[in-house]
Amino acid sequence: MKKALVLLATAVSMGGAFAQTAAPAAAPDTAQSASAAKAGHERNVEDRIAYLHSQLQITPAQEAQWKTFADVMRSNGETMSQLFQQRKEATNVSALDDMKQYATIAQAHADGMKKLVDAFEPLYSSLSPEQKKLADVTFHRGGPEGAHHRGHHGNGGKAAAEAASDATAKP
Repeated sequence: MKKALVLLATAVSMGGAFAQTAAPAAAPDTAQSASAAKAGHERNVEDRIAYLHSQLQITPAQEAQWKTFADVMRSNGETMSQLFQQRKEATNVSALDDMKQYATIAQAHADGMKKLVDAFEPLYSSLSPEQKKLADVTFHRGGPEGAHHRGHHGNGGKAAAEAASDATAKP
């Protein structure tokens, strides 16, 4: 179960990475690029939700727990997207302001992970033994964007998994 939670944390951290890189670097219209980034990020979150729903073979009896979990994923994704967009739009910030922004993002990530774990626990408990095995393998692999995410950091996802583990272990 700990492995599943660590990998669940990695999945959420991937959402933040997509939110940060979804918008073009030099867009003439900030509002338009922010809108495009938000749409791209929402697509990534929805793709991840659809992928997990399919992989875990969610049954009609599990839909209520699934909906709660998916809604938390969406909410966390929206929060992280907004924070990364604010960070991207901030110009001429001091080193102190930059650190404060990062601390805000890190705290939001930790808070989001707590909410996600709280939503995942009843869902995971409702899964059949076969579904739990699927969940364990699915979260271990990191899902459809796992290879992209690992490649982005060049470390096979180990650092992301360790950071996610830290986020779930510390209050």
